[in-house]
Amino acid sequence: MRVLFDLSFRYKIPLWGSLLIIGTAAIISGTMLLRSYDELKRDVLRSAASQGRTLANTLSPAVLHDQVWRAYEILKSPLSAGSPGTPGQPESLLVLYPEHQVYVSTLPRTLPMLADFRQLSPDFAAAAESIVRPGNDTRVFEPRGSAYLFVATPIIQDDARLGTLVQVYSKKVLRSRFFESAVQAALVTGLVLIVLLPISWYWGKRTAIPLVRLTEQMEQLGQRVPDSLSPGLYDYRDELGRLYQAYDRTLRQLREKALIEQEMVHSERLAAIGRLAAGIAHEINNPLLGMLTALNTLRRHGETNTRTLKTLTLLERGLTQIKETVAALLVEAKVKSRNLSPQDVDDVRTLIEPQARKRGVTIHWRNSVSAPLDLSSTSVRQLLLNLLLNAVQASDEGGEVAVTIAMAGENLCVEVVNGGRVLTEAQTTHMFEPFVTADEPGRGLGLWVCYQIARQLGGSIDVESGMRDGRGLTRFNVVLPTGGAP
Repeated sequence: MRVLFDLSFRYKIPLWGSLLIIGTAAIISGTMLLRSYDELKRDVLRSAASQGRTLANTLSPAVLHDQVWRAYEILKSPLSAGSPGTPGQPESLLVLYPEHQVYVSTLPRTLPMLADFRQLSPDFAAAAESIVRPGNDTRVFEPRGSAYLFVATPIIQDDARLGTLVQVYSKKVLRSRFFESAVQAALVTGLVLIVLLPISWYWGKRTAIPLVRLTEQMEQLGQRVPDSLSPGLYDYRDELGRLYQAYDRTLRQLREKALIEQEMVHSERLAAIGRLAAGIAHEINNPLLGMLTALNTLRRHGETNTRTLKTLTLLERGLTQIKETVAALLVEAKVKSRNLSPQDVDDVRTLIEPQARKRGVTIHWRNSVSAPLDLSSTSVRQLLLNLLLNAVQASDEGGEVAVTIAMAGENLCVEVVNGGRVLTEAQTTHMFEPFVTADEPGRGLGLWVCYQIARQLGGSIDVESGMRDGRGLTRFNVVLPTGGAP
């Protein structure tokens, strides 16, 4: 029995609904059939009692004057008027003397005259004593286990009991009529079940499947954020529909939370790397400046030959490259600088054009900034220059770079799109970390500087890469609030 309750709702709801319909139909049909049988039996006995009184009044003169043939004709008249086998027609009629002897019957061969009624059949013997019991009312007898019903009506003339009229009804006739009614009821019940069971099964499955799908999705909540459920799976406004809406709201909140956590982890990692890089850069700068000063002093005041000068030049170039690399890690957004003007933006285009022509890259430039902005011109120019150099370097030869610079409310928005190969998810995730580059050339510091400048100006920068119209595109989006630090 436990197994039935542990079944999935997709089976349990339709199954229990079907069992409930079948059980209800069986109980109603059985109750109606039993009631029909009882009513048929009462009608038969009511008719038998009325017929018995009529026959008893008619038989009393014949019995009184010992007119056997007349009595026989009177008993035969009800049988000849009705159809054999009908519930309201007795199987036989007879008149008994008070001493249990048969006076006359409709079946003279089976129930002969002057025969002892008690010895004719066990059923008759069981009813004999009750039939001849004193009394003036019509009585019904149904001996236990008997196949017959007996209706006894006394024949009285001038307060003298001449005998007893006995009507014998076969229960087989009542049962056959009952079975006919049962067959009809079964057919009607079957038709009802044929209609109701598919409907019950459909609605049971219609309700259970959404619950099963919801359960399967919610079981994944502890492991990952599951997928959304199809809106058409259950689009009603009942309790289950509201549960679906609550589930969708929960999923949206979980996704937003996961995205925020991912951004926070990414930002904290970049900030930690930035602090580490800045600390290392400061530690390197001190001895580096000392070595460059020593080289300069040696070049000016020392006795040097050609080989020594060449060696000093190589050392100076190496140390200068180290200095430039370290300087790239020390982005200072709060450098005092004038506000950004439209000419500053156009200057970046002028600076990048030679590099683009060298690689055969076409730059599509769209700048809608027409007034000075409260942004550090030095920082923004550096950010734009690094982004464009990265885009030109990443584009295929003969490719295109699209640059859009515009205001959106109080924010300066910069979009740089270049063609080329599609970046992987791992590359886009670590794109703004120092010394990480998608290409072989370069030190991987340009985008790191862009990220530092955007964050220090109170803005944001992100990257997305994918296929569009059959070619790979990488898009950088920068948003800088114009109220940022100059």
